[in-house]
Amino acid sequence: MDKKAMYKLSYGLFVVTANREGRDNGCITNTAIQVTSEPNRISVAINKANFTHDMVRDTGVFTVSILSEDAKFDLFKHFGFQSGRDVDKFADFTDCKKAENGTMIITSGTNAYISAKVVQEVDLGTHTLFIADVTDMEVLSDVPSATYAYYQENIKPKPEAVGKTKDGQTVWRCTICGYEYVGEELPEDFICPICKHPASDFEKIVK
Repeated sequence: MDKKAMYKLSYGLFVVTANREGRDNGCITNTAIQVTSEPNRISVAINKANFTHDMVRDTGVFTVSILSEDAKFDLFKHFGFQSGRDVDKFADFTDCKKAENGTMIITSGTNAYISAKVVQEVDLGTHTLFIADVTDMEVLSDVPSATYAYYQENIKPKPEAVGKTKDGQTVWRCTICGYEYVGEELPEDFICPICKHPASDFEKIVK
Protein backbone atom coordinates (compact mmCIF):
# COMPACT_ATOMS: atom_id res chain seq x y z
CA MET A 1 0.00 0.00 0.00
CA ASP A 2 1.41 3.37 -1.04
CA LYS A 3 0.74 5.84 1.79
CA LYS A 4 1.77 8.72 -0.47
CA ALA A 5 -1.59 8.42 -2.24
CA MET A 6 -3.07 10.31 0.72
CA TYR A 7 -0.88 13.29 -0.17
CA LYS A 8 -2.78 13.69 -3.44
CA LEU A 9 -5.94 14.74 -1.60
CA SER A 10 -6.40 18.45 -2.17
CA TYR A 11 -7.17 20.71 0.78
CA GLY A 12 -6.27 24.07 2.22
CA LEU A 13 -4.49 25.32 5.31
CA PHE A 14 -6.04 27.37 8.09
CA VAL A 15 -5.49 28.99 11.47
CA VAL A 16 -8.27 28.08 13.92
CA THR A 17 -8.52 30.54 16.80
CA ALA A 18 -10.38 30.42 20.10
CA ASN A 19 -10.73 32.51 23.25
CA ARG A 20 -11.31 31.23 26.77
CA GLU A 21 -11.47 33.45 29.86
CA GLY A 22 -9.72 36.28 28.01
CA ARG A 23 -6.91 34.10 26.64
CA ASP A 24 -6.48 33.96 22.86
CA ASN A 25 -4.89 31.03 21.07
CA GLY A 26 -4.72 29.46 17.63
CA CYS A 27 -3.38 26.44 15.77
CA ILE A 28 -2.80 25.28 12.21
CA THR A 29 -5.20 22.78 10.69
CA ASN A 30 -5.72 21.39 7.21
CA THR A 31 -9.26 20.16 7.75
CA ALA A 32 -11.89 22.88 7.46
CA ILE A 33 -14.76 22.49 5.01
CA GLN A 34 -18.30 23.62 4.37
CA VAL A 35 -20.62 20.70 5.11
CA THR A 36 -24.05 22.21 4.38
CA SER A 37 -25.35 25.43 2.86
CA GLU A 38 -28.81 25.40 4.48
CA PRO A 39 -28.10 25.92 7.31
CA ASN A 40 -24.64 27.23 6.52
CA ARG A 41 -22.31 24.97 8.47
CA ILE A 42 -18.62 24.17 8.47
CA SER A 43 -16.57 21.50 10.18
CA VAL A 44 -13.03 21.52 11.53
CA ALA A 45 -11.01 18.60 12.88
CA ILE A 46 -8.59 19.53 15.67
CA ASN A 47 -6.04 17.27 17.30
CA LYS A 48 -6.89 16.64 20.95
CA ALA A 49 -3.27 17.40 21.89
CA ASN A 50 -3.70 21.01 20.77
CA PHE A 51 -4.49 23.65 23.39
CA THR A 52 -6.93 25.21 20.92
CA HIS A 53 -8.92 21.97 20.92
CA ASP A 54 -9.77 22.31 24.60
CA MET A 55 -10.66 25.97 24.20
CA VAL A 56 -13.08 25.26 21.35
CA ARG A 57 -14.60 22.33 23.23
CA ASP A 58 -15.13 24.44 26.36
CA THR A 59 -16.46 27.62 24.69
CA GLY A 60 -18.15 26.29 21.56
CA VAL A 61 -16.95 29.16 19.33
CA PHE A 62 -14.01 29.60 16.96
CA THR A 63 -12.83 31.44 13.87
CA VAL A 64 -11.14 29.93 10.83
CA SER A 65 -8.69 32.24 9.07
CA ILE A 66 -8.04 30.91 5.56
CA LEU A 67 -4.35 31.04 4.66
CA SER A 68 -3.44 32.47 1.27
CA GLU A 69 -0.47 32.14 -1.05
CA ASP A 70 0.89 35.33 0.58
CA ALA A 71 1.40 33.46 3.87
CA LYS A 72 5.02 33.25 5.02
CA PHE A 73 6.61 30.23 6.68
CA ASP A 74 6.96 32.25 9.90
CA LEU A 75 3.17 32.27 10.20
CA PHE A 76 3.11 28.46 10.06
CA LYS A 77 5.92 28.26 12.61
CA HIS A 78 4.19 30.72 14.94
CA PHE A 79 0.86 28.88 15.07
CA GLY A 80 2.05 25.35 14.33
CA PHE A 81 5.49 24.80 15.83
CA GLN A 82 4.74 25.82 19.41
CA SER A 83 1.98 25.11 21.90
CA GLY A 84 -0.34 27.67 23.45
CA ARG A 85 0.18 25.80 26.71
CA ASP A 86 3.78 27.04 26.73
CA VAL A 87 3.57 30.46 25.08
CA ASP A 88 1.06 33.24 24.48
CA LYS A 89 0.90 33.21 20.69
CA PHE A 90 -0.80 36.59 20.59
CA ALA A 91 1.44 38.40 23.10
CA ASP A 92 3.49 40.15 20.39
CA PHE A 93 1.45 39.20 17.33
CA THR A 94 -0.11 42.28 15.70
CA ASP A 95 -1.47 40.97 12.36
CA CYS A 96 -4.89 40.28 13.82
CA LYS A 97 -8.19 41.75 14.94
CA LYS A 98 -11.11 40.64 17.08
CA ALA A 99 -14.04 38.87 15.48
CA GLU A 100 -17.59 39.47 16.67
CA ASN A 101 -17.50 36.18 18.60
CA GLY A 102 -14.46 37.32 20.60
CA THR A 103 -11.86 35.19 18.84
CA MET A 104 -8.97 36.46 16.75
CA ILE A 105 -8.90 36.95 12.97
CA ILE A 106 -5.49 36.61 11.32
CA THR A 107 -5.19 39.55 8.92
CA SER A 108 -1.85 38.90 7.22
CA GLY A 109 -1.28 35.98 4.87
CA THR A 110 -5.01 35.22 4.80
CA ASN A 111 -7.79 35.90 2.31
CA ALA A 112 -10.94 35.37 4.40
CA TYR A 113 -12.27 34.36 7.78
CA ILE A 114 -15.28 32.38 8.97
CA SER A 115 -16.56 32.53 12.54
CA ALA A 116 -18.75 29.74 13.84
CA LYS A 117 -20.63 28.29 16.81
CA VAL A 118 -20.36 24.56 17.53
CA VAL A 119 -23.57 22.54 17.23
CA GLN A 120 -22.14 19.02 17.29
CA GLU A 121 -18.95 17.15 18.18
CA VAL A 122 -17.75 13.84 16.77
CA ASP A 123 -14.98 11.91 18.52
CA LEU A 124 -12.47 10.74 15.90
CA GLY A 125 -9.93 9.21 18.27
CA THR A 126 -6.89 11.48 18.03
CA HIS A 127 -9.07 14.38 16.83
CA THR A 128 -12.47 15.91 17.48
CA LEU A 129 -14.62 16.98 14.55
CA PHE A 130 -16.46 20.19 15.42
CA ILE A 131 -19.53 20.89 13.28
CA ALA A 132 -20.62 24.50 13.58
CA ASP A 133 -23.07 27.13 12.35
CA VAL A 134 -21.46 30.05 10.53
CA THR A 135 -22.07 33.27 12.46
CA ASP A 136 -19.91 35.72 10.51
CA MET A 137 -17.52 35.74 7.54
CA GLU A 138 -15.66 38.17 5.32
CA VAL A 139 -13.31 38.15 2.32
CA LEU A 140 -10.05 39.95 3.15
CA SER A 141 -8.18 39.69 -0.16
CA ASP A 142 -8.32 38.18 -3.64
CA VAL A 143 -5.06 36.24 -3.25
CA PRO A 144 -5.67 32.52 -3.92
CA SER A 145 -5.93 30.16 -0.97
CA ALA A 146 -2.80 28.20 -0.08
CA THR A 147 -3.40 24.55 -0.87
CA TYR A 148 -1.34 21.85 0.77
CA ALA A 149 0.48 21.30 -2.52
CA TYR A 150 1.29 25.02 -2.79
CA TYR A 151 2.64 25.01 0.76
CA GLN A 152 4.97 22.12 0.02
CA GLU A 153 6.26 23.60 -3.23
CA ASN A 154 6.47 27.30 -2.40
CA ILE A 155 6.26 28.02 1.34
CA LYS A 156 7.92 25.11 3.16
CA PRO A 157 11.68 25.71 3.28
CA LYS A 158 14.03 23.22 1.70
CA PRO A 159 15.48 20.70 4.17
CA GLU A 160 18.80 22.51 4.53
CA ALA A 161 17.00 25.78 5.32
CA VAL A 162 15.02 24.45 8.28
CA GLY A 163 16.19 25.72 11.68
CA LYS A 164 19.53 24.31 12.83
CA THR A 165 20.06 22.51 16.12
CA LYS A 166 23.18 22.00 18.21
CA ASP A 167 25.82 19.64 16.85
CA GLY A 168 25.30 16.02 17.65
CA GLN A 169 21.59 16.11 18.38
CA THR A 170 19.29 13.64 16.69
CA VAL A 171 16.62 15.31 14.61
CA TRP A 172 13.45 13.78 13.23
CA ARG A 173 12.10 15.80 10.31
CA CYS A 174 8.56 15.62 8.96
CA THR A 175 8.84 14.80 5.27
CA ILE A 176 5.55 16.57 4.62
CA CYS A 177 5.96 20.04 6.14
CA GLY A 178 9.53 20.22 7.44
CA TYR A 179 8.76 20.37 11.17
CA GLU A 180 11.66 19.08 13.27
CA TYR A 181 11.49 17.06 16.49
CA VAL A 182 14.66 16.86 18.57
CA GLY A 183 15.21 13.68 20.59
CA GLU A 184 16.90 10.31 20.44
CA GLU A 185 13.60 8.51 19.87
CA LEU A 186 10.42 9.75 18.20
CA PRO A 187 7.32 8.52 20.08
CA GLU A 188 5.32 6.03 18.01
CA ASP A 189 2.13 8.01 18.61
CA PHE A 190 3.71 11.37 17.76
CA ILE A 191 1.59 13.61 15.52
CA CYS A 192 3.17 16.49 13.60
CA PRO A 193 1.85 19.70 15.20
CA ILE A 194 1.59 21.54 11.90
CA CYS A 195 0.42 19.01 9.29
CA LYS A 196 -1.00 16.32 11.63
CA HIS A 197 0.84 13.47 9.91
CA PRO A 198 2.00 10.52 12.04
CA ALA A 199 5.47 9.43 13.16
CA SER A 200 5.75 7.18 10.09
CA ASP A 201 6.13 10.32 7.94
CA PHE A 202 9.25 11.47 9.84
CA GLU A 203 12.83 10.76 8.80
CA LYS A 204 15.79 10.52 11.16
CA ILE A 205 18.62 13.02 10.61
CA VAL A 206 21.81 13.35 12.63
CA LYS A 207 23.42 16.77 12.43
